[in-house]
Amino acid sequence: MSSINELTTLQAEIRTCRRCLEEGYWIAPGPVLSGGPAARVMLIGQAPGITEAQVKRPFNAGSGRRLFQWLGQAGWDETDFRARAYMTAVTKCYPGRSNSGQGDRVATPFEQALCRPWLEQELKLIEPRLLILVGGLAIKLLYPPAARLNEIIGTAAYFPLEALNDPLNFDLSQATIVTSEQGVLTGHSPAGRYIVPLPHPSGASLWPNKPENKGLIDQALGLLAHIRTVNEL
Repeated sequence: MSSINELTTLQAEIRTCRRCLEEGYWIAPGPVLSGGPAARVMLIGQAPGITEAQVKRPFNAGSGRRLFQWLGQAGWDETDFRARAYMTAVTKCYPGRSNSGQGDRVATPFEQALCRPWLEQELKLIEPRLLILVGGLAIKLLYPPAARLNEIIGTAAYFPLEALNDPLNFDLSQATIVTSEQGVLTGHSPAGRYIVPLPHPSGASLWPNKPENKGLIDQALGLLAHIRTVNEL
């Protein structure tokens, strides 16, 4: 019961946050997140889009359709996933359109830092067994900024239980990199944590449409399917 109360309190605090506005950044106030303390899967995106900001539901529009096509390939039904997983983002509020008018604005490093304590508290309370990182900002929580998508999509990072004394552990050197479904079974305790990166599913992104990259996405979804099955997620 205490974890339910703690998460409810945290989410109420997140939803009233105005830190970026107070620092002079334009955002559409109204953080977007969903899920409860029993979630064993946590999905972290970049930031909500305008539709998500309006209806207060993560991955609600075109990006969501593609994302849930991918997750469906890994064996998750959208309704069930939304009901059981915790969905949040690196920055919680819609950041507005980019100055060029092409796509949404990318939150600045300072805005990400302002929002980071919320994400850290979510991770501490949820302690997910599987963390899905969607899009560049989320992927950079774990992977080096210079890492290329074609080097990491199709892999998973496994943190053993002893590396999770700090549930915020994003030290890649303490993880084992898994490159195939068989690797999921190599002495990995279900008490550890898998982290799987996915590219951003936005239709504005050309990367997922290239044939060679589709193959990498299929590998990532195969890993997710195996992790889901082995760990009953």
